[in-house]
Amino acid sequence: MTITSPGPDAAIRPEDETRRRPLLNLLMTGRTHGKRSPVTCLYKCDNACFHPAPNPSDNAYFRDVAAAALSRRAVLAGGAAGASALVLSAAVGGGDPASAAIAQATGRGGGRAFDFQPIAPVPADVDAVTVPRGFRWTPIIRWGDPLFDRRDAFDPTKQTAKKQARQFGYNNDYLDIIVERNGREALLVANQEYTNPGIMFPPAADEAERLEQLRVSKAAHGMAVVELERRRKGEPWTYVVGGRRNRRITADTPMVFTGPAAGSALLTTVADPRGRFPVGTFGNCAGGTTPWGTVLSGEENFNGYFRAEGVSPEQKRYGLSSAASSYGWEAVDPRFDARQPGYRNEPNRFGWIVEIDPENPHEPPVKHTALGRLKHEGANVTIGRSGHAVAYMGDDERFDYLYKFVSHDRYQRGGGRGARAHNKTLLTRGSLYVAKFTGDSPASEITGTGALPSDGRFDGTGEWVPLAIDGRSMVPGFTIDEVLVNTRLAADAVGATKMDRCEDVEPSPKTGRVYVACTNNTDRGKVGGKESATETNPRNDNRDGHVIEITEARNDATSTRFGWSILLLCGDPATSPSTYFAGFPVSQVSPISCPDNLTFDSDGNLWISTDGQPGTIGFDDGLFRVPLEGPDRGHVQQFLAVPREGETCGLVVHDEDGSVFVAVQHPGENGTWDAQRSYFPDYIEPGALRGGKWGGPRPSVIQVTRAR
Repeated sequence: MTITSPGPDAAIRPEDETRRRPLLNLLMTGRTHGKRSPVTCLYKCDNACFHPAPNPSDNAYFRDVAAAALSRRAVLAGGAAGASALVLSAAVGGGDPASAAIAQATGRGGGRAFDFQPIAPVPADVDAVTVPRGFRWTPIIRWGDPLFDRRDAFDPTKQTAKKQARQFGYNNDYLDIIVERNGREALLVANQEYTNPGIMFPPAADEAERLEQLRVSKAAHGMAVVELERRRKGEPWTYVVGGRRNRRITADTPMVFTGPAAGSALLTTVADPRGRFPVGTFGNCAGGTTPWGTVLSGEENFNGYFRAEGVSPEQKRYGLSSAASSYGWEAVDPRFDARQPGYRNEPNRFGWIVEIDPENPHEPPVKHTALGRLKHEGANVTIGRSGHAVAYMGDDERFDYLYKFVSHDRYQRGGGRGARAHNKTLLTRGSLYVAKFTGDSPASEITGTGALPSDGRFDGTGEWVPLAIDGRSMVPGFTIDEVLVNTRLAADAVGATKMDRCEDVEPSPKTGRVYVACTNNTDRGKVGGKESATETNPRNDNRDGHVIEITEARNDATSTRFGWSILLLCGDPATSPSTYFAGFPVSQVSPISCPDNLTFDSDGNLWISTDGQPGTIGFDDGLFRVPLEGPDRGHVQQFLAVPREGETCGLVVHDEDGSVFVAVQHPGENGTWDAQRSYFPDYIEPGALRGGKWGGPRPSVIQVTRAR
């Protein structure tokens, strides 16, 4: 393997620097659970692990329904076998005919096999990008790079909100590289999820500077659209300053609500009495690129940005409280104090799927109420056999749920302006469902250890339970506005299956099967009434997470029945006996923990990025490939590792021209301004600023290409 070292102008070796600097941790010392850094706990998810999981419902768990569930043998032999057997047999069927449209829209179409020699796991104190032999990495764009004018050059000691709103934002997460037909131009679209002020800013000299830093933090959130160019296919991309379609979307960007809840009294504020025009987006985690070329972004941990009363069931279910917010934005913008008259509903205006058109920088982003309000990890769209658009979504919270949306109208093929305009309305009207899983093994065989049941698989069937059908509530006692604004409560009421933090949910363009990354849940099976292992979530104290494979009935994404099985029980086989890799020998796989984002290459292989390996198996987070067919099914192989304390986000695989892209989030997150713990990606002397490079960590989008 090759461990990429800093460039020739580096004045330090980052691995030496990290050894001589003490571990400084001024926030929540000693109070982290499992994988999380205390800084991530505070700023990314508002210390979620240190509060009770906000799902107090007593839904029918697996153990309550197992006695009534048919065993696999009964399903296959009995009269009810027809539908279930069809569901399960579809796992080896062909792909959805709309898959080609998806591949074309995202720039991920056919190509030659993408061969590499897997790297070895990288110890968690290594501050370098590690790639396979024969590949190289380079940054495309970094935090603070100017988008519109080179005069907005980055200087971390002189940041202003106005300048930051014209620069690439902080902690990039979802990413896509949408390549144009000529292969030499593209659009980069990225989320900017959250900020880490402790390593972004020097200590404020006075109150005025402190407040300006809060405004800079707001401007560093949101999304970015950036034009790229290169000389020929297979070469690295460079970004274009002043590109016609370059765009920043921040916490202050005007937007529009669509769908049945637009205009609801639950969305009105003193600043928007019509409840139709929200302002800003933040906490943007993963997303998805639609078959019609727009980009979806999921608003995830929005609760940490607000101070609220925190006493109603609705606010408690979303983790809102009366404590001061994690960011303190209420000091510079009154809407973030939801206790104030006129702003009680402001938190209801976040937690949505946001859609932007990267081709039109002047079109307001839209928040789609038809897709429900939750802690959206993202949304990924496929086209069902009937032509309806189907969006799969995960709620990234311990013991929360898996959802899908089916459009009322059908997708129109073709590249004309009329078809695209029509397709941009598909997420405004349709039906919202939540998943209920049933296992097929006796309850006594689900021990919580990860040991396989007697049939050799964790698997079963499931149903999509309707919450709303074409603008009508399907949940007794809930209006349609309540279903869509308080979706978690509606899903509680219908007995959805509690999951171990559903993050990315990706349908395969090749087979139509759907893959769900369940990152982890260290609360599962804990004393005090926490739900214990189920066949769908088969490990108590689930530190390493797992990946579920779903096959829709008739291989049609619009179906309301499905089969499922667990593809991976993650972890390090060298230290954990509870790992499982679709039956592949565990001695031959790369260790992997905390699966987060997913994508596919042109051969149909699944790629997985991780978030949390340093705290679970002691290695830097990374990117992994997993074949899904044939004798290599389940053979996890590591492709790259990101620098210390960083997270691998936004994976994009363009294997047809030998390129892989990732967004490196929160490198060196446990440092301070005066004692940084990463120098990625510039790797120059601490604190220096020269030639556009800085001696400190800068979340960045990087590209990995074949060495020439």
